[in-house]
Amino acid sequence: MSRRAFQVLALGAFSLIWHYLALPAESGDSQSPEAAKHWSFLPIRDAQPPDFGASDRKQSPLDAFVFQRLQAKGLRPAKPASAHELIRRAAYDLTGLPPTPEEIAAFVRDSQTNADTAYAALIDRLLASPHYGERWGQLWLDVIRFAETEGFEYDRHLPDGWRFRDYVIRSFNNDNPFDLFLKEQLAGDEIRPGYEDAQIAAGFHRLGAVRRNAGNPDIALSRNEVLTERTDIVGSAFLGLTVGCARCHDHKLDPILQKDYYRLQAYLAATHEHNILLVPKTEQLAWEKETARIKKEVARLKKQAANAEENAGEELKAEIAALQKQTPAQPPTITSIRNDPEKRTPIHVLTRGVWELKGEPVGMRPPSILTPAAKEELPADSPQPRTRLADWLTSSSNPLTARVIVNRVWQHHFGVGIVKSANDFGRHGDRPSHPELLDFLASRLVNNGWRLKALHRFIMLSHAYRQSSHVPPTEMATKLDPENRLLWKFNRRRLTAEEIRDTMLHVSGRLNPEAGGASVMLPVDEELIKLSYKPEQWRISRDPADQHRRSVYLIAKRNLRLPFMEVFDQPTMLSSCARRESGTHAPQALELLNGKTANRLAAALAVRLQRDAGSNASAQVERAYLLATGRPPTSAEAKLATDFLKDQSLKEFALAMFNLNAFLYVN
Repeated sequence: MSRRAFQVLALGAFSLIWHYLALPAESGDSQSPEAAKHWSFLPIRDAQPPDFGASDRKQSPLDAFVFQRLQAKGLRPAKPASAHELIRRAAYDLTGLPPTPEEIAAFVRDSQTNADTAYAALIDRLLASPHYGERWGQLWLDVIRFAETEGFEYDRHLPDGWRFRDYVIRSFNNDNPFDLFLKEQLAGDEIRPGYEDAQIAAGFHRLGAVRRNAGNPDIALSRNEVLTERTDIVGSAFLGLTVGCARCHDHKLDPILQKDYYRLQAYLAATHEHNILLVPKTEQLAWEKETARIKKEVARLKKQAANAEENAGEELKAEIAALQKQTPAQPPTITSIRNDPEKRTPIHVLTRGVWELKGEPVGMRPPSILTPAAKEELPADSPQPRTRLADWLTSSSNPLTARVIVNRVWQHHFGVGIVKSANDFGRHGDRPSHPELLDFLASRLVNNGWRLKALHRFIMLSHAYRQSSHVPPTEMATKLDPENRLLWKFNRRRLTAEEIRDTMLHVSGRLNPEAGGASVMLPVDEELIKLSYKPEQWRISRDPADQHRRSVYLIAKRNLRLPFMEVFDQPTMLSSCARRESGTHAPQALELLNGKTANRLAAALAVRLQRDAGSNASAQVERAYLLATGRPPTSAEAKLATDFLKDQSLKEFALAMFNLNAFLYVN
């Protein structure tokens, strides 16, 4: 095909697509009867565990659901994982850190007496660890696209944005009910006005990327983008639906009307940014006065510099820079929101989503497919609008919220959810591998007061979770279930970027366990800093010990990701990350062999091995494997390692340990 012919065909295809997308928006309330029968829109069923006869494998109601599916396909579950594998798996899943050799030895010893009792005690201990909140807090921050900066060209820093991260970690550690956790984020300022944690939680609405349009967030286009972004995250994070696809027209795949999209947006119409200064009023006024004075003077000098001669202009620019450095630091702040009825945005159905093309005005109402009996919209000026939305999201009439969070928990334990598309429970998403089990777990969560720790315990005590990943694939299993959706074995997984860095710190003895507080900025290449709009915002933490804190406490800056984290698939934080990618590519090996982080911590690990094991090569190898992989080396590994140490330094051996699959993967 000639280039010209290809261009003509491409132009024709584009024209057809544009014609399709530009069709007038449907604004009715009708729904396809077939679409309404989609499994995720139906009420949660009271699923009962199947009874398919006695089995030594059937150790919990969860296993009954899993083993019934396996039995129906003629498949058998794998044997139990070893004690070494099980403690490492559980420790990473619940805390994101490896167990110490001493903890492993104690668990192996206790398991020889009573494996079930030892394992149950291990799960309880890990759930009580403060590291649990750090691990599971990070996973939730992925879902809600948490960042401490606004992205786009300015990438402005949110004042004390780290407070929201600490709130999330506290909530998980305290095992706050998930329905309360959701309500606090959507409407904490309405539910508990004046309560600090509730105001911090409501900062959920400030986490999206914001285009400032030369510093003006209030112009109509900017406001529309903000409302759109906030509406979309409610759909993906809590409902597991791609509601954003209904912004320009009725959803092409799911029974979500365009009118439903704007009805959902109407709950947020009065919500505006609100920074709360945590200082006395007199101090606040003094800060505002001095800041305003400097801004006014800077504006005057900039105007003067624009019309000045070259030399004079440079002098004025230097004067401006010096003046800007005198701007007083913002006092301790809560980045939050509040309702402002006077500035409520009138919500209309927008033709093709274009702000200027306003159609029918709408009020507040949940999506029609989930509330078929509710015909009336709430008036735009109804009090506590976001509380009303949060109450509906956690009510028994909405079947999605419980299913979605249960699926997220399952996904992080097994590597893939019962529904693979964790942010899309719609008709275009994947169907559940075990639909009855999903409803059983959702019902159990709600009946147990929405407590996630009880859900973790129930899942992790099952045989399905405790089975081995080392199973020679049988021809039948690989043909019938090549993706292991039926769980005939456990799925091994690669550590996340945060887990790899934290484990390097942990095994080298450098991990700083300090929790909470202002985020850490690490030293990075000057070229990366210069690419940012305001390089002076990247202030390296003064205390060197801060550089060894857990990765969850590193600043989440949208326009500057640390190369080490980026190469191991840390998400971009521009949109909801339902599931971490786990790519394998050459830059990862280069980072682990030549990177500054890997080499610096390998040197620290070498010092620790010398201290722990002395100069005996065999003892050093034994200690290194216990620290890095959670098990002793095999005889072949021990020989290879001791031979390596005859020609190479202990630091090079430590670096090699960071490159082992047994270090990077959890079985």
